[in-house]
Amino acid sequence: TSACWCNIITGTTIGGRSGGSYIVAKDNLGTLPSLLAAGALLTDYILTVAVSVSAGTRAITSAIPKFHDYRIFIAIIAIAFLTWLNLRGIRESGTIFALPTYAFILGIIIVIVWGFVRSMGWFGISTLPTNTIDISTLKTVTDVGFLWLILRAFAAGCTALTGIEAISDGVQAFKPPETKNAAKTMVIMAIIAMVLFIGISYLSTHMNLIPSETDSILSQMTRNIVGNGFLYYWVQIFTMLILILAANTGFQDFPRLSYFLARDNFLPRWMLNRGDRLVYNGGIVTLAILSTIIVVIFQANEISMLPLYAIGVMLSFTLSQAGMVILLTKIGEIKPDKSLKTSETTLKYEKGWRWKRLSSFIGAFATLIVFIILVITKFVEGAWIIVITIPLIVSMFYSIRSHYHDVSEALRTKDLIGKENQLVTIADIVILPIGDIHKGTLRALQYANRLSTDVRAVSVTTNEEMKNRLITRWNRFPKLTEKAELICLDYDYRDVIQPLLSYIQNIKENEFPEEVITVVIPEFITQSSLTKFLHNRTADILRREIINQKNIVIIEIPFHI
Repeated sequence: TSACWCNIITGTTIGGRSGGSYIVAKDNLGTLPSLLAAGALLTDYILTVAVSVSAGTRAITSAIPKFHDYRIFIAIIAIAFLTWLNLRGIRESGTIFALPTYAFILGIIIVIVWGFVRSMGWFGISTLPTNTIDISTLKTVTDVGFLWLILRAFAAGCTALTGIEAISDGVQAFKPPETKNAAKTMVIMAIIAMVLFIGISYLSTHMNLIPSETDSILSQMTRNIVGNGFLYYWVQIFTMLILILAANTGFQDFPRLSYFLARDNFLPRWMLNRGDRLVYNGGIVTLAILSTIIVVIFQANEISMLPLYAIGVMLSFTLSQAGMVILLTKIGEIKPDKSLKTSETTLKYEKGWRWKRLSSFIGAFATLIVFIILVITKFVEGAWIIVITIPLIVSMFYSIRSHYHDVSEALRTKDLIGKENQLVTIADIVILPIGDIHKGTLRALQYANRLSTDVRAVSVTTNEEMKNRLITRWNRFPKLTEKAELICLDYDYRDVIQPLLSYIQNIKENEFPEEVITVVIPEFITQSSLTKFLHNRTADILRREIINQKNIVIIEIPFHI
């Protein structure tokens, strides 16, 4: 699988681009497969954050059991911390990432080597303790049952492959030459992962370790090998830190993939925008919210999340490798001195394309088999959620693109050439809703008089006394009011919005059915955001009600207090 992802790294950067499975699938398999890959990757990144912080939390609660009841809170704090760091534009490389990684690898290798020495009984050192398991109550599994057990174990082990796709999605973060350095990193990572995976699997099996709700397998293994001393806490602390860094890959790659999808109109366009720190704030915040929801739903139990986690990864693996088979076939058909420009990349002939194509074909076939096994064996354990979620996400992609297409069609200007003056017919009327006569309404009235010769100040009055008072105050300013008409709407209830809306609707339908009318709304603006809640916010409510109606223009006249 790692060898195949080296092909992906090459394939996604031929044209100086990055984007991983989505770009490869889009360029070679078409829109639907690329969106399936994108949906799978987005869920993968969300679960990467949720699983990693939950597993990191378990590393701490295994070492300090009294923190177990606070695991959800600790996981949420970790997500919030990562969100804050990424919104500030944290670098993807450097000491802050390197030291925990090296410390974790060093600690685990020491534990594995020492555990292997003890398991062999070399140098007269005491052998490893082993748990006694009572097998008298266990039933013998044969035929189909045995095959099912093997498939479940295989599916569970395949979660070790999750996360390696992050390198192909973040090639642009490497130093030049990006492709070569990313491929080297993939190879080194694969070797380290295999050594750690085989070592931990061997030792935990040798000691008959049993999973626990409060104590992880790695914690049990380390404690049995080196005791509760310095090295044990070293491993647990750096396990937590390395898992937090693993969660950070989601924060790096989710916004990048969201950018590509938003560029193609499959996600909201605000995900294209960079913040002050030149990071994609929208993608970062969206990921933080969704991963927090997952942590809360699954009670920060990463074991329950793993069946969901692996399926999306294997689907994206399969689609990207299938795309690479087609891509490498195209490369093989190019003459050595020629190039081929596709929708996403510029292809050139490469030596060894047949070997790469074969490895990608094997990778696609293998990951497809794993995907099918995962769906079958993990379906009732939660995999059904992903089986349903990914098609829903793809449907959302198409809905968003359809909306943007409708907006584009509605705003197109080709049919307006020579008809510019027919865009809008403006009615010679201004409606001015008022509640009383004061500086704010008088300023708005003065503004309205400049717009039209037919200005109608409309007020809702609930009794005769209120009406007479309003008329009296209106008549005090004849220079402003003589050109306007004061209309009092008698209403028995305190709801002033509904009669105003009815009046505006009546004017629009009966007097100016096909023309645009103007509504001028005076509004208080207070210096403090807290004091605005001391006012009834009638202007805000009226604006929200009117804004969705056609052929009405709203002009707000703020009065700063």
